[in-house]
Amino acid sequence: MLDQSKIDSLRTLPVTPQSLFIAGRWRPAAAGEEIDVISPIDGKPFARIARAGRDDVDAAVTAARKAYEGGSWSRMAPAGRKKIMLRIADLIEARALELAVLGVRDNGTEIGMALKAEPGSAAATFRYYAEAIDKVYGEIAPTADTVLGLIHREAVGVVGAIVPWNMPLMIGAWKLAPALAAGNSVVLKPAEAASLSLLQLAAICAEAGLPEGVLNVVTGSGSQVGEAIATHMDVDVLAFTGSNAVGRRLLEYSARSNLKRVYLELGGKSPNIVFADAPDLDRVAKVSANGIFRNSGQVCVAGSRLLVQRSIHDELVERLAHVAGALKVGDPLDLASDVGAIASAAQLAGNLRFARQAEDEGARLVSGGERILEETGGFYQRPAIFDRVSQEMTLAREEVFGPLLAVIAFDEEADAVRLANATEYGLASAVWTSSLSTAHRMVRAVRAGIVHVNTYGGSDLTVPLGGHRQSGNGHDKSLHALEKYTALKTAWIQL
Repeated sequence: MLDQSKIDSLRTLPVTPQSLFIAGRWRPAAAGEEIDVISPIDGKPFARIARAGRDDVDAAVTAARKAYEGGSWSRMAPAGRKKIMLRIADLIEARALELAVLGVRDNGTEIGMALKAEPGSAAATFRYYAEAIDKVYGEIAPTADTVLGLIHREAVGVVGAIVPWNMPLMIGAWKLAPALAAGNSVVLKPAEAASLSLLQLAAICAEAGLPEGVLNVVTGSGSQVGEAIATHMDVDVLAFTGSNAVGRRLLEYSARSNLKRVYLELGGKSPNIVFADAPDLDRVAKVSANGIFRNSGQVCVAGSRLLVQRSIHDELVERLAHVAGALKVGDPLDLASDVGAIASAAQLAGNLRFARQAEDEGARLVSGGERILEETGGFYQRPAIFDRVSQEMTLAREEVFGPLLAVIAFDEEADAVRLANATEYGLASAVWTSSLSTAHRMVRAVRAGIVHVNTYGGSDLTVPLGGHRQSGNGHDKSLHALEKYTALKTAWIQL
């Protein structure tokens, strides 16, 4: 049970200026520059982080390469790597509340969700891949009896990882844990707006015994640090979660440099499809509201398009409005808050523009959408439901990354499929129906990396998360994630 007094004791702890973590040491940026960290809770600065440049990235990559070639981690026995990664998981769990509160101060996620999704998920991820280290085998090819064909899986070398601001510890672990499990060294760039929890993770990894240089963390802007990692000739693989525009740029950087493998988890405009035979409309309304309004809609798999069969449209919209209206938006470190803050002033301004544009284009505002709690100095927005949305409207096509839900009515199953697949994205989706046949047909028909049936969200580490089409390539989570961080090598042996 979360204790409000413990949360309150952590929320005001001073945060010392944060340095870069390179070659197992904390050091300032080469240029001596720093960045103010603004809390979305009250709009005030509460910390400073180093602003790295190209020289710092080069130092981090050099340290990572030296560690990889030296073999302190890459050639460590799997049992040894496993032991250290399990220790990392234990330390994350031991400091879970501290990490969660720090992350909330950084990006505004409501504390109940943050505790589970950030340190809780990160610890589970490190434990999952630690246990996988000694359970992934090579292969023996079916060759002629005069030849032995062995297929080895090797670490790729140096991995660059660029992580977003919305769930930095969770998504960071999704990149780091499988990359480390495979024996790689890593250069990690957190988001400029949310770096603090990943810097703490670096300290935890060092305490757990991860050899120096195996993990390096460089903070700063995407235009400087991100570009320097993506264009570096000695980075072998780049893993990124973020916007489509940046993803395209990273592919260009790969082509301009060493043709490094680039894995992208990008945006979404995920359809949540409700048929008239959905088993429980109250549950549909509650789960669908959580699917778009948790973390103020700042979730890549958010169910931002609600496609509702026309015969139940009015009833479901009414129930959904009731659920949304009951959500308490407020201080994300207050256990009474259901929804926290928008991550930044810029993000809030963008959300408000989307809301105004939706009304201008003819959508009907059912509830919410306005900025609230402005007197706190923080960045808060009431969850918004827009009805009578057509597929031509901006709100139906573009990712908002905020608490704005577009409701679109449909008549027949074919219409639902057409609408679901009408965007450039293909990350997540859901289908609500009592018909097993309908469920199976929709799973096949909807072009998305994950199709929920009679639920939304909550998939665990046992299944991959990745997108289709312009939602990206490659997958986080599951054993399939290891494929991104390994290379195949064939030994062809004449007997």
